[in-house]
Amino acid sequence: MSNEQTVLSPAMASTSGYVRTEVKAKARYVRMSPQKVRLVVDQIRDKDVVSALELLRFLPQAAAQPVHKVLRSAVANAEENMGLAREDLYVSEAYVDAGPVRRWRRPGARGRVKPQLKRSSHITIVLEEYEYE
Repeated sequence: MSNEQTVLSPAMASTSGYVRTEVKAKARYVRMSPQKVRLVVDQIRDKDVVSALELLRFLPQAAAQPVHKVLRSAVANAEENMGLAREDLYVSEAYVDAGPVRRWRRPGARGRVKPQLKRSSHITIVLEEYEYE
């Protein structure tokens, strides 16, 4: 991943006696198609962190590796900066946005040009922990 950005945001929103703490991690400009990365991200959404990490280790898709890296980064930030336990975290939000598209040209038959689109993705994972006040 070329530019990995981590954002910590403790959002303290009281709803029905619970305190909501969230931790974000982003990976930007990942050289994979967003459509392919979304297939992997959809499998870890709303899972606890331990089972999501284990699932990503054994998925055959190539997109599982950068998603695993972002999830590990979010967990490390939660543990180190916020003092949260890994077992109490779960993936509340996970989404993939489209990054810039590099356009290439390749020669085709009869002197024509075949366009090649090199897509990129921005991966965002948000972890949450609920504690009783």
